Amino acid sequence: MVDSKIYDAVIIGGGQSSLACAYHLRRTTLDFIILDEQKKCGGAWLKTWDSLRLFSPAEHSSLPGWPMPKHKDGFPPKDHVINYLCEYEKRYDFPVKRPVTVNSIARNKEVFKIDSSSGKISAKTIISATGTWKTPWIPQIKGRDKFKGIQVHSAHYKNPEIFKDKKVLVVGEGNSGAQILAEVSKVAKTTWATLEEPQYLPDGVDGRVLFDVATAKYKAKKEGRSFTPKNYNLKSIVMVPAVKEARKRGVLQSYGNIKGLTEDAVIFHNEAVKNFDAIIWCTGFKAATGYLKNIAKIDKNGKIKTEGTRAVNSPGLWLVGYGGWTGFASATLIGVGRSARATVKEIVQYTES
Repeated sequence: MVDSKIYDAVIIGGGQSSLACAYHLRRTTLDFIILDEQKKCGGAWLKTWDSLRLFSPAEHSSLPGWPMPKHKDGFPPKDHVINYLCEYEKRYDFPVKRPVTVNSIARNKEVFKIDSSSGKISAKTIISATGTWKTPWIPQIKGRDKFKGIQVHSAHYKNPEIFKDKKVLVVGEGNSGAQILAEVSKVAKTTWATLEEPQYLPDGVDGRVLFDVATAKYKAKKEGRSFTPKNYNLKSIVMVPAVKEARKRGVLQSYGNIKGLTEDAVIFHNEAVKNFDAIIWCTGFKAATGYLKNIAKIDKNGKIKTEGTRAVNSPGLWLVGYGGWTGFASATLIGVGRSARATVKEIVQYTES
């Protein structure tokens, strides 16, 4: 099937970044469409673990135009966020096609040709908003392929049920590592492996403060000033209630870095060897941009050279919501609105030139 229309913009991805861009596109005269490979609304939140919560209260976790409804527990859980994203999509009646998988994109003069599971689609501009959840990353540690126990990345972790009464190693010093460790340690004997000593934000500091810090950093960069946020490393662990509770239990103790694996054990940097039944890798993601390989140069982490969100060497391509390299706080609900607004402004100028 071939869609004969040439859209002014096609947004690829159906999550929070896509919706933020759609909100601003809707306020223009541009003809656009959203292609979402999921069967239903909610974006990457559909794939996260069951107990995941936002780092900020609802009023500080909203997309442009419509605040997220408050939640009784303060930090909204996964289902609350998914419901908000779905209602947001309905509220503004965005033109979404799903499920549609984009296989590849080619360029024919000034028009992009999108090869998708629903047929050929043409567009003057592309907004890539596919995030990172599809491309989990696990480090190449010696012997990892020999380990016979359970191995799961945080992208595929749902709940601690399958780990009950097992010896479990949780790898990764970020927020996902700390939160999953806190949960699994209630039903299993856990050990925490980290590349570096985990860093924690002060109690009471959550996404609200982090967004303010990111904003200050953004403004400083635009004005050519240096900026060092005292005590607020944006990569540090947020002390959400579950992590605080784990701290009280003495769970948040790093055993150090991993040197190698055997069939049933892990060798640590200090040569200590410990047996495990399972490993949970909370080791991050790469950008899910492989489908853009025909129109842009992609590095080993899935990144494409950009100025703001605009691809430097691929006219007509923008990337939104992938984190720091596409805008400060752009991977957050509240932060992506700023990137989306700037992106749509540039797209309007591009299509009118």
